[in-house]
Amino acid sequence: MSVRRPGPRAALIAAASSVLLLAACTSREQSATPSTGGGGPAASAASVASAAPAGDACTLSRTGYPKIDPKTAIIGFSQSEKEANPFRIAETQSIRDEAAALGIPADHLLVTNAQSDLNKQIGDIKSLLDRGAQLLIVAPLNSDGLQPALDAAKAKKVPVVTIDRKVTSQPCTDYLTFIGSDFVQQGRRAAAELARVSGGTGKVAILLGSSGNNVTTDRTQGFKEELAKTPGLSVVAEQTGEFDRSKGQAVMEQLIQSHPDLTAVYAENDEMGVGAVNALRTAGKTPGKDVKIVSIDGTRNAVQLIADGSYNAVIESNPRFGRLAFQTLQQFADGRPVPASIVISDDSYDETNAAQKAGNAY
Repeated sequence: MSVRRPGPRAALIAAASSVLLLAACTSREQSATPSTGGGGPAASAASVASAAPAGDACTLSRTGYPKIDPKTAIIGFSQSEKEANPFRIAETQSIRDEAAALGIPADHLLVTNAQSDLNKQIGDIKSLLDRGAQLLIVAPLNSDGLQPALDAAKAKKVPVVTIDRKVTSQPCTDYLTFIGSDFVQQGRRAAAELARVSGGTGKVAILLGSSGNNVTTDRTQGFKEELAKTPGLSVVAEQTGEFDRSKGQAVMEQLIQSHPDLTAVYAENDEMGVGAVNALRTAGKTPGKDVKIVSIDGTRNAVQLIADGSYNAVIESNPRFGRLAFQTLQQFADGRPVPASIVISDDSYDETNAAQKAGNAY
């Protein structure tokens, strides 16, 4: 049977409508389905503005892939990092919770963890395909390097939804879509908060995330762009803590020695920020007062520190992708266009709301 392809205008309307539907279905006000990964709201599409141009929208007819209903399919989920990090714990749990909510049998959800090893993640994804995965959700370790795994999925006509970190491969050719935050905007929002809580003056250290992925690059770019609007704040040091609490603490200990006049810290995730708090306390300083701290994530530990007065602000990066990932796969199976990127809406925490919003943290 021949399929009549929509014209450009129709495709544009369809793509916008699809993202609007995602946003409506996953609104933060919705409470029909229990929240995943620590009790907070599921990730939701920010707005129609997050849709890609119509020409980039992906459809079944464009890919030539078979129609696979997520509710009856074998689904593989490739996690990138060990689940010692609250973000990864909540992310994996949201996938499991949504699969259960949809009635997907436990043996139809295959989960692997690459343990921060790119070669292992490539092997994991190929293994999922060998075990019969018909749909894939992948949390990439790095932006580059997964092409062999994506090629393997493409050869078997298995759609791949990437979450959290964006790969440099081509959407609708090498993978279906990316679902995640606007990381540049997160950095800008963090800089604006640091300018507010510091009074617009001080010496800033940046605890960078791990190299090789767009999250670190974009959060650094956004932060520096916004900080430049506040000439009284200057970056005096930046060093990677690799998104790890113990490494963030070790780096902060060194920075306290080399920059004793440091007055502010921007940590590119909460785990490094909490590590910085530990280092400052050990050095006899009062975090949140002597040294202002702003970070990105939304973990329960960091949000509680704000409520306790030992931290200043957190820009949320919501890890609860399960509902939106499965809805996107269903949308694709139904023949509706899927945009190349689906940008989610992220909240924030500060001294005015941390105590009351702590239940949303993960």
